[in-house]
Amino acid sequence: MIRPDGKAVLVTGGAGYIGSHACKALARAGFRPVVIDNLSRGHADAVRWGPLIKGDLRDTSLVSDTIRTQGIVAVMHFAALASVGESMREPGIYYENNVGGMISLLSAMEQEKVDKIVFSSSCATYGIPDHQPIREDAPQIPINPYGRTKLICEWMLRDKGVATGLRYVALRYFNAAGADPEGEVGERHDPETHIVPLALMAAYGRSELQVFGTDYPTPDGTCIRDYIHVHDLAHAHLMALNYLLNGGESVALNLGTGHGHSVIDVINAVERVTGRPVARRDLPRRSGDPPELCAVPTKAKQTLGFQAQSVDLDRIIADAAPWFDQPGGP
Repeated sequence: MIRPDGKAVLVTGGAGYIGSHACKALARAGFRPVVIDNLSRGHADAVRWGPLIKGDLRDTSLVSDTIRTQGIVAVMHFAALASVGESMREPGIYYENNVGGMISLLSAMEQEKVDKIVFSSSCATYGIPDHQPIREDAPQIPINPYGRTKLICEWMLRDKGVATGLRYVALRYFNAAGADPEGEVGERHDPETHIVPLALMAAYGRSELQVFGTDYPTPDGTCIRDYIHVHDLAHAHLMALNYLLNGGESVALNLGTGHGHSVIDVINAVERVTGRPVARRDLPRRSGDPPELCAVPTKAKQTLGFQAQSVDLDRIIADAAPWFDQPGGP
């Protein structure tokens, strides 16, 4: 097995939620994470384990220079806009940022002869599958611009692989949640759109939780999602990187627990963990939201040896809670 020995890994979007957790996992494993982030959605103080190059991923010369001067051996690509609702309202910025960023990154990688990338994809590429839970061979028919941009990026990786020998792991996340158990990094979005932090903010009296749809074809009428701890996601990226460094072939993998929880389940768990009621308001369904998304996670275990460890919803919420019990977090 190849030892890290301080090898430098480019982490695009490393000032963001999942990217910052991945940087910590990389550093713990002996790698040197080098972050490119324009800080439009990320936070400079979340970059703690390596240098931050502030800039836009679409600046190909900046990316190329960074790869060359920092001695980059592989890439973890997180930089993207990632709100389904926003993508429905403003699709243009999603194509410009998510697809444009991938075009620039792949061009710079080819120019600098870096041929390994771990890509942050999404279960949103599946749209509304005919069967639950979802396997990697399910048809990818996204129903919102966010999911379409992620699917286009997967296509680009596949085509580049055929043309140039690029090797990739596309990790199709289900719902990331939680925070670093040691409290060093957490979830901070502005505006916040994810259900776990929104429910925690409601419990602590900072807002009212809006529940979009109570008439879905699910047991309690609310959407069901597969929540995976961000700490587990970070380690999955590290395992995917090592897989590529040791000669692994290109592959797309689901990252989830295989267990679904409804919005009501999340509300109940937040109330158990905090001991506080969650103020809520029920609203009509939101365009672009599938009723249920739940992973079959076995291929990631077979390919990478990865299996989510923090599968208890209360545990995930307990790790996230300190970031929302007062303004500004811990």
